[in-house]
Amino acid sequence: MRKMFSAAAAFATAATAVVAMSGAAQAAPAGNSTVYGCLSGNVCIWAENVNPVDNPHPTVQYTAYGYHNLSNQFGNHWILNNQYGGASASLCYNYGGTNCYKTLAQDQWAYENLTPVNSVTLNRP
Repeated sequence: MRKMFSAAAAFATAATAVVAMSGAAQAAPAGNSTVYGCLSGNVCIWAENVNPVDNPHPTVQYTAYGYHNLSNQFGNHWILNNQYGGASASLCYNYGGTNCYKTLAQDQWAYENLTPVNSVTLNRP
């Protein structure tokens, strides 16, 4: 019985370590809040020519570190890096998060023509 409990404890510890290192799930620290529908910890994009103040419903919210390929994003869009802990986000011309041309610091907004943009990266601090 003792061996079974030791194995279960070792598995739980290893699983916790893998989740902690992955960075895919970002829990919001206390005090952080939603900004015009963009959840704390996310990078958000609103629909083409939509003002977030008038329509607080982003069409896309990215939550995991790494690159995210865009599809059907044309024209001018508001983008918010609502991450925390100093994490940044980059806008990239190529798929796969390469050939990036602009980096948004934490809490920074941009109004960008996304027609030539093919990916967004969420960067660890």
